[in-house]
Amino acid sequence: MCKVIEEAFKMYGVTEVSGAKDNPKIIALFEELYFDGKVLKDETAWCAAFANTILKRAGKSYQKKLNARSFLTLGKQTFDPKLGDIVVLWRESIHSWKGHVGFYINESENHINILGGNQNNRVKISAYPKHRLLQYRTINK
Repeated sequence: MCKVIEEAFKMYGVTEVSGAKDNPKIIALFEELYFDGKVLKDETAWCAAFANTILKRAGKSYQKKLNARSFLTLGKQTFDPKLGDIVVLWRESIHSWKGHVGFYINESENHINILGGNQNNRVKISAYPKHRLLQYRTINK
């Protein structure tokens, strides 16, 4: 198994805490990326924080930004994704600044299975419609 997926699975099942309390494992993602003090709740969009932290822990290049679409400039685009490659999706609208990022597991004819954070408020594998794909990205280092 690739190092990125190994690192991501170490957090599999980590879930947001409803209400005033926060999951310290999610807050730690921001702290590890030096965004501590800037994020107050685990309800903050954290898919990019998860992806960046996992890449960092796996010894790969990572972004120093917390928006999913910033991953469109990391590594290089691929049309033949492999286990652990980055998947960048649009959210709300293809023209919106909003997106989602996670790691490629596999795909079917109509869906991409992604291991990511903040997928229904937890780290898990979810299937996303292929029509929401912006790019697959691969990172060698």
